[in-house]
Amino acid sequence: MEPLGATTVFLAVCVSCLLFLSAWRKMSGSGKLPPGPVAFPIIGNTLQLNTRNLPQSIHELSAKYGPVFTIYLGSLRVVVLYGQEAVKEALIDQADEFSGRGKLPLADKLIKGEGIIFSNGERWKQLRRFALTTLRNFGMGKKSIEERIQEEARFLVERLRNTHERPFDLTLPLTHAVSNIICSIVFGDRFDYEDQKFLTIINLTEENNELFRSLLGQLYNFFPTLMDYIPGPHQLLIKNSEELKRFVLEKVKMHKESLDLSCPRDFIDAFLIKMEQERQNSQSEFNTDNLVRSTLDLFFAGTGTSSTTLRYALLILLKYPEIEEKVHEEIDRVIGRSRSPCMADRSQMPYTDAVIHEIQRFINLVPLNVPHAVTRDTHFRQYVIPKGTTIFPALQSVLGDSREFPKPEQFNPGHFLDENGAFRKSDFFIPFSAAIRHIAGQGLSWVDGA
Repeated sequence: MEPLGATTVFLAVCVSCLLFLSAWRKMSGSGKLPPGPVAFPIIGNTLQLNTRNLPQSIHELSAKYGPVFTIYLGSLRVVVLYGQEAVKEALIDQADEFSGRGKLPLADKLIKGEGIIFSNGERWKQLRRFALTTLRNFGMGKKSIEERIQEEARFLVERLRNTHERPFDLTLPLTHAVSNIICSIVFGDRFDYEDQKFLTIINLTEENNELFRSLLGQLYNFFPTLMDYIPGPHQLLIKNSEELKRFVLEKVKMHKESLDLSCPRDFIDAFLIKMEQERQNSQSEFNTDNLVRSTLDLFFAGTGTSSTTLRYALLILLKYPEIEEKVHEEIDRVIGRSRSPCMADRSQMPYTDAVIHEIQRFINLVPLNVPHAVTRDTHFRQYVIPKGTTIFPALQSVLGDSREFPKPEQFNPGHFLDENGAFRKSDFFIPFSAAIRHIAGQGLSWVDGA
């Protein structure tokens, strides 16, 4: 029986390989799919890619296959867009076709298509529209959010003063401060920096981010079925995610007990009111599961990118003291030492504005963007991309384009200044994406809409 069993397994593997190669040749040989390296059954192009530095592998492949090419992460087909022309043509000129959310098996397992960031179709449209409207109503991009930022900045400065000039790690204070701004909108109030529940949520969020980016996390996206049975730190993601959900559910319960349908205090209140309005609609996307996930999406989007950018900004200014000195001089001249900065100051501070843009360009925080997907069979240039195909818009290729940013590997605020020292916008500046699927919380950034 044993030899027969081994033979059966061998034949099954061979048949699977032949079927895969047949399908791959059918799509590639006909010229429909963009070109790319030969993919092997089951493992795809995994052995040809540096899983620890996928953006570098993407860069190297673009030199051989051009601005539009196909790779396989395990069995997952991915079309990569490389360069400003390809990214713009897809995400802006054909925005509807490329507006889907691409598959990430680890995210699918944890999130199950709920909320805003990893949802698709009508659910994504409704939740995104509601989130943007609600954020605007609670001050995103308006003066009230400016006041929240100013208030939190004062708490942060006080916390820094309490270090009494001793060495300290700035990571946590920055994370706590940025997180508190989005918390004030989502939960209705900020947290004390020593609040244990707040610290726990921050720690779980940071840990999950690290696990998601880890080698095992990346391998899960390539081989999800196999990785489900392999022990390791990636399994901790599920436990942490459940604890984060419990935290939000506790907040939702508290909001329900004190809810005033005529006077929403924050995002959770607004969502609960919308749930009540659509109570008779059995197909409504406004339910508790989407409330919890949307709240966490906003919390993550409003915390991670901004705090990481600020941390890199301080490191860069330490490395380039001459640039820091010019920023300091402009701050002293325009704002002075007796008041807090405000949005109205931006137009009078072209050099600081340029430095902030250059920081985001230089650190290239989301080099491959959050994956997109095509919502239907899509004609793109001379190719046909099948519905559901995952898309990697390589933002790194746009932010590092030497035609727009001479010597892009160097940090130079002059990339965003004209010959007169005035601030210069750039169509190549897309640190968060260039499409309708941009990060909902990016309104917290000074460069929103630039």
